[in-house]
Amino acid sequence: MGNAVGGAASGVVTVRFFAGARAAAGVSETSVVAGLTQDDFVAELVGRHGERLATVLKVASFLVNGVAWRDGHRPLPAGAEVDVLPPFAGG
Repeated sequence: MGNAVGGAASGVVTVRFFAGARAAAGVSETSVVAGLTQDDFVAELVGRHGERLATVLKVASFLVNGVAWRDGHRPLPAGAEVDVLPPFAGG
């Protein structure tokens, strides 16, 4: 569960969890290998952190380097940062 220092060189992607996603994952940050599609990315995180996180990921938004990850078939580039954002209640 580390930081992706030198991520571009090593094919690593940093994943940051926020709010309910952080609580469900039990960590604020982890890393995954580059090249994962969105389905593979979700499967990897659920495999590590369990079904509680799976529930959150079903409704979460993913930002890759600050841009919404809408094309789930597009693989994650090496050195990227993915923010996992659950829906936020507000008012």
